[in-house]
Amino acid sequence: MNKLSSRSSRLLLFFAIAALFCALDLGTKHWIFERLGRPGESDVWWLIPDVFGLQTSLNQGALFGIGQGQIPLFVTLSCVAFVGIVGWVWADSTRSVFLASTLGLITAGILGNLWDRVGLHRMRWSDFDADVWGCPSEMVGEPIYAVRDWILVMLGDYPWPNFNIADSCLVCGAILISVYALVVPSPKPKTAANETPSTEDESKDKAEN
Repeated sequence: MNKLSSRSSRLLLFFAIAALFCALDLGTKHWIFERLGRPGESDVWWLIPDVFGLQTSLNQGALFGIGQGQIPLFVTLSCVAFVGIVGWVWADSTRSVFLASTLGLITAGILGNLWDRVGLHRMRWSDFDADVWGCPSEMVGEPIYAVRDWILVMLGDYPWPNFNIADSCLVCGAILISVYALVVPSPKPKTAANETPSTEDESKDKAEN
């Protein structure tokens, strides 16, 4: 694995990748929702008929819709993960380009979905949601704390749960971290034998002197 010569270079690469993919995630979400509207307002925009298309949806849970409605939990976990990753990059003794890039990718996924979970997309529940999705009428006008998904992939007749670029960053980053852990050997601890010269070596040194 290539190495970065300094901590500042490693952090610069990390934040550059995180910012780039986070911006890509938020930009595509905004564009697709502007074009197709909120869930149910338009049909699937098929790019490959019945295989791959664009369809807006809102997810109040995690990946694959796990933990619906647990927004405070996911926000807390996202913040803790972000702080932990920055600390990891800061302290990384390997100075690995691969590791800094991969952690930047994961951070982009965390921040992209965190933006949505705290309602910074400024979407609000509407009368349309109440009519189509059964949203309680008292929630109309309230902020939506949910992740915007828009990528639809069909596995035969089964629609894979809609996802976005942030989700892709998280999944790809997790796979790459696993590869890194398997490929890169852990540093070997120094042994006492390596640190202390043997008695035989000391005798030779004395003889030479």
